[in-house]
Amino acid sequence: MITATPRPVAYARPHPHTPSAPTLFVRTARREDAAALAALSQPFVRTGALRERPLSLYAAQAADFLVVEDRDGTFGGCVGLRAYPAAEAADRAPAGVVYNFCVAGHRQGGGVGAGLLRAVLARARTQGLGSLFTATTGGGGLFLRYGFAPVAPGLAPAAWATSLDPRRNAQVLMRIV
Repeated sequence: MITATPRPVAYARPHPHTPSAPTLFVRTARREDAAALAALSQPFVRTGALRERPLSLYAAQAADFLVVEDRDGTFGGCVGLRAYPAAEAADRAPAGVVYNFCVAGHRQGGGVGAGLLRAVLARARTQGLGSLFTATTGGGGLFLRYGFAPVAPGLAPAAWATSLDPRRNAQVLMRIV
């Protein structure tokens, strides 16, 4: 197995009114980022778009997260990627689950979500994942634009699929990596 130290990844963000596109810097979250991850997620928890997670979970799973950090040190967005071994997925290939995907209100519509999604797709490829799954209570427009499609929850890693709360009426989406 070959491993590499994670480094910030720059993603160009097109903007219709500027000749040169600004750059997003996406980095892997660290354990000490747990409070910032929780704070960024809280408005989405209040609306029901995200499940509430304890601060200890953000700390324990910080390495799952990619973040966009604004110049003032606050997070403009985050997304988690949890890998599951081949035995956990219906097609017997390693799979990943994209979770806790959120973009701060002041950064929505500016390419942060698309940049995070491109970064998580790149990470999934480097991890050798065959497919990605996510669940959304919204329309999932960004996911659909990036090749995700609705699927039956039974195709997803069993441990994750059984953790979905049926009262949330979430739609499961999948994409081949």
